[in-house]
Amino acid sequence: MKDLVRCPWSGTHEVLVPYHDTEWGNPVHDDVRHFEFLVLEAAQAGLSWLTILKRRDGYRRAYRGFDPARVARFSARDVTRLLGDAGIIRNRAKVASSIANARCFLEVQREFGSFDAYLWKWTGGKPVVNHWETQKKIPARTELSDAISKDLKERGFSFVGSMIVYSHLQAVGVVNDHLVSCFRWKQVQKKRKGAAA
Repeated sequence: MKDLVRCPWSGTHEVLVPYHDTEWGNPVHDDVRHFEFLVLEAAQAGLSWLTILKRRDGYRRAYRGFDPARVARFSARDVTRLLGDAGIIRNRAKVASSIANARCFLEVQREFGSFDAYLWKWTGGKPVVNHWETQKKIPARTELSDAISKDLKERGFSFVGSMIVYSHLQAVGVVNDHLVSCFRWKQVQKKRKGAAA
């Protein structure tokens, strides 16, 4: 695996490499995973992704396996518990947002059948496959993320700015932003084809 060409952001870090090699860009069709990334991407605001990934297990424990229905029922006592949990980012605004977003997430599920159906409808159910040759060319946001961000905000979500939404789209494979030289660029497309079969 050492000789494989990867996206430069993964470096050689023991946390980032496996995340890049097994998760980032894989088309996701699981609402729990979508909610997990919504919480984690919002928590990342102002921080590095590595900081969040190092706390991922802490988040899974604190957020009850990222079950949006359970998180939507979190009370003031849960907020106090979360703000005292060293395993997560203890930011009151982000914690409050995650709980409010869980409630909005359930509303989206009720309307569309699943959050997954809602998210993938923006691309007709197919990933956007980009052909980037250098990391510098990958945008921080796009018209697609602008539109989804605007819609989510209108639905009551917070911490869903266009850059956060674009990070989510990359993470869950709605957008394939692996560099064309990266061994994962073709792999995630094959995974999509296999899932559709």
